[in-house]
Amino acid sequence: MSVPASPKVIEIFLRVLRLRRWIVGAFLILTVAGIYGASRVPDDPAIDRLIVAGDPVARATLDFERVFPEGDEALIMLESPDPLSLAALRAASRVETDLAKIPDVEAHSILTLYRRARSAGEISPDEAARLRTFATGTQLFRRSGLLGDHYFGIALELHVSSPAERDRTLEAIDSIVLPLEASGGPFTAVRRVGSPWLEAWLERRTGSATKRFMPLFGIFLMTLVLIVYRSWRALGAIVLTLGAVVAMAVGLADVFGWSHTVVSTLVPLTVMVTTTATLVYIHSRYMEPDDAPTLLDHHARALANKFLPCTASMFATAVGFAALAVSDIRPVRQMGLWTACGLIVAWVGCFTLFPALQSLLRTPMRSERVPAGRWFPRFVDVLVPASRRYRRPLVGAAVVLMLCGAASLFGIPGKIAPLPLETDALTYVNPSERVAQDTRRFEQTNGLDVLDLWLQTPPGHALDPDFLRAVERLTSRLEQDPRITAVDGPTSVLRWARYVESGSDQLPTESSAWPKLAADLEQIMLTEPGARKYVDVTNLASVRLSIRGRAELFGRTGAMRKFVEQMWAAAQSDEPALRAVHGAVVGKGALSTEITERLVPTLTESFALTATVIFLAFLIVFRSPSARLMTMIPSLFAILSVFIVMRVAGIPLNIATILIGSTVLGATENDQIHFFYHFQEGRSTGSTADALRHALLIAGRPILFATLINASGFLALALSDLPPMRQFGIVSSSAFVLALLADFTALPAALWIVSRDERRAVP
Repeated sequence: MSVPASPKVIEIFLRVLRLRRWIVGAFLILTVAGIYGASRVPDDPAIDRLIVAGDPVARATLDFERVFPEGDEALIMLESPDPLSLAALRAASRVETDLAKIPDVEAHSILTLYRRARSAGEISPDEAARLRTFATGTQLFRRSGLLGDHYFGIALELHVSSPAERDRTLEAIDSIVLPLEASGGPFTAVRRVGSPWLEAWLERRTGSATKRFMPLFGIFLMTLVLIVYRSWRALGAIVLTLGAVVAMAVGLADVFGWSHTVVSTLVPLTVMVTTTATLVYIHSRYMEPDDAPTLLDHHARALANKFLPCTASMFATAVGFAALAVSDIRPVRQMGLWTACGLIVAWVGCFTLFPALQSLLRTPMRSERVPAGRWFPRFVDVLVPASRRYRRPLVGAAVVLMLCGAASLFGIPGKIAPLPLETDALTYVNPSERVAQDTRRFEQTNGLDVLDLWLQTPPGHALDPDFLRAVERLTSRLEQDPRITAVDGPTSVLRWARYVESGSDQLPTESSAWPKLAADLEQIMLTEPGARKYVDVTNLASVRLSIRGRAELFGRTGAMRKFVEQMWAAAQSDEPALRAVHGAVVGKGALSTEITERLVPTLTESFALTATVIFLAFLIVFRSPSARLMTMIPSLFAILSVFIVMRVAGIPLNIATILIGSTVLGATENDQIHFFYHFQEGRSTGSTADALRHALLIAGRPILFATLINASGFLALALSDLPPMRQFGIVSSSAFVLALLADFTALPAALWIVSRDERRAVP
């Protein structure tokens, strides 16, 4: 058998093979540089940095945080059957004192406010009774989360400047509060709530994710290669190539300034899986003997034969991932560009380093070591006529499932809701982790969705009596909605002060009382640093309202933000003092909503661009639009059908699963390119049946092996502690299996439909 290939391309690969030792030496140096660069890539899994800096909401939030800088906020919940008992109050007082001694930590509770106006000594039984009356005489403490039916809360503010400082501070806090559970004291449980613990957990898991999954995939890869090729030398060539390529791909992040994020684990995994599949295609062709006069000539012919389909598929995949640059979600954009650059490096390695290693290690051909196997040719002999006989039902069934998948994703108005969206910070943390359970427990009763309403006044007018009175009326309107848990702002400071002094938390409504209240607020800001986080003390040009509630009670994503915007618009219309004020909803909560609302556009836009690029690649290489659309059926079938899997399994769209379209389309189109490339080889000299048989015999086994590699590689993510990555692993591996099913059913059936000789009898 003679392997068809261009003489010019064969000559190029003959030169590559003759320079094999120089190539291996050059890649050794580049691999060391890649490992060094990979060791310098920083971790950045912060939830508030998920959106690109150029986004309007991100820019507004950045400007807002410059005016109102604040540390990380957290809450310690000391659970007790009676949190206001004498024993509980004394123990809580000792804990608060110890926490306040930690550098860069501010701690306050009901005791803090009570002692500002009253005793600061040891809590006596009489003092405990007065404390109970003080704590239960207002709803302010419950709204702020400082008191619950069965817990006493201590609010913490961490003024740390780096993750290392934060981790040291959290360790100091944990060393004080966690032993309380086993001490036999009044507290039955201690719960830690807040983003510092969540972000610390994410950073640890993000940094270790790649180290955990790569060995698992490596073990599977070595096992598969040995089973399929039965050659340690072939295994060595593949593993050494993959190691060099992945090291260089990851090291690119140091060159371009990228960082490890919640989805960056997909970069080395995608590069490794795609590269492995390409190496399988190249080596499978190399193993087939031909009539070449020497082994070097045979090797060059095999490389030249696979150069066009492998190049087309890898570059189409790279451009497909680069299409993720349209996303406004920062980790997604970065992951797409990073993967695209890594795939270009991989393409170079596949056609330089891998052939050099094959030649140096003298990897065997099939005739030398591996029997051809008889089951697959028999399978092909059955499949070809069956795919012709049932061509229309097979294609029709695929189309129906694709439509069902689209309905699962976008929903049907009045019948099926769209696939749910999720970017809550807790969705990135393993539900079994204690910090996640503690935060969920607090969220169920107090709510954790926070939006900041930034009110910008003319300079010097932030403490105008009429303006503050209008702000208090807006605060009261917001708090009247049961879905809103608390509203903190400049007038809430006045409520606290009034309650401490008089026992009443109600502010007067008449305008004549507000000049004194404005003066009181100014005096409080001079003595209480905590009050300054609600008013711009530099030029008195803006104030903030921090609004906490339960967003899920408002309905669809963004409904809580729209509610706040509507309430602000109504207040601005009704209150003359607010007419000249500019209001905007900003903050981490607004960014989270913005990210959620952009998940579906990211999915559809990147998928459309990826599909267009791959279609054009097919068109340029093979020059038949109708046939190319047919050959994309397996990828489209896999992507759309997997949304049915997501619907049934209850997997939402999140920062990871939105990548399913580009990832699966980019990985599975390799199969279609190789299949159709060899289909055209057979079609030029024979019938459709002969062409299908030729394509299946040459590309069928590599497609099967490549799919096993893809599915198993991404299935390793199912062991991740990060829920989005675990869900992505399940979804992507399911999609690869669906694509394999379509490769051997819908794809041959579609080619029968578009073939001119479809009515001919099959030999």
